[in-house]
Amino acid sequence: MTTQPALSIVIVNWNTRDLLAGCLASVVGSQAASGLTPEVFVVDNASTDDSAAMVRNRFPWVRLIENRENVGFARANNQGIALATGRYVLLLNPDTEVWPGALAALVAFMAAHPRAGACGARLLNADGSLQPACHPILTPGREFWRLLFLEKLWPRATYPMHRWDTVTPHRVEVIKGACLLLRRETLDQVGLLDESYFMYTEEVDLCYRLAQAGWELWYVPAAVVTHYGEASSRQMREAMYLQLYCSKVQFYRKFGGEARAARFKRLVRLAYWPRLAAAALGSRLKPSLSAQARTYRRLLAELVEM
Repeated sequence: MTTQPALSIVIVNWNTRDLLAGCLASVVGSQAASGLTPEVFVVDNASTDDSAAMVRNRFPWVRLIENRENVGFARANNQGIALATGRYVLLLNPDTEVWPGALAALVAFMAAHPRAGACGARLLNADGSLQPACHPILTPGREFWRLLFLEKLWPRATYPMHRWDTVTPHRVEVIKGACLLLRRETLDQVGLLDESYFMYTEEVDLCYRLAQAGWELWYVPAAVVTHYGEASSRQMREAMYLQLYCSKVQFYRKFGGEARAARFKRLVRLAYWPRLAAAALGSRLKPSLSAQARTYRRLLAELVEM
């Protein structure tokens, strides 16, 4: 008789072979420290850097799914979730390193809090500084406030995580998808990631649906994960920048209709026209700003059709 594992881990990879190797090695280390034996899935989105071969050769116990094309982050995660059998499913980025005991801390928290539908770890940058791991739910007003650089004066779109201690869990609205632990029964209730998002905002959508269904979401700082960040997206920086805003517009349209999406787009235009003007003028003195100006110009042009 096969025993159901407590934890399944799903890692979606695209051309981050070396970081993925470090991530999997850290999972082994955390596993040894906690006594957990998770099943691990790596879903490779048609990488060209021999990521899949590395997994087969160095981590033969990993269940590897090789896609022939890049099907996007949400769909690839859903492929792994569909095969996972654990009571809890951890969505983990390949550009992360799990600290010893982190997996056990997350699972233990969920077991002790039956109304928690999801929880996330304390994320650190490569230099050990604190990285935002959660944030309030997106609204057009909060986004506009942040784009105007007013967040430091009066935080509306972020939490004051720098003032939180490293022990006390906090109830939050959105958990960053770099390390997101989900209760299996919540996924059965609200559904998997929305595959109409190619990349970005899919975890915001899922967290919002969890909250709507009455589940709690928690930040668990006792679990620590280093997140190097944007390892995949920096390979196509401008395209991913545009994809980010496309996904945000999609979120507002899904939860608020065309009027809410149009309001968000108007606010983005108000925020980005001055940025474009500043970058264009600045590029005359600092040529490196020309790429930034091009990205802003393209965003404003394509925003109409998003």
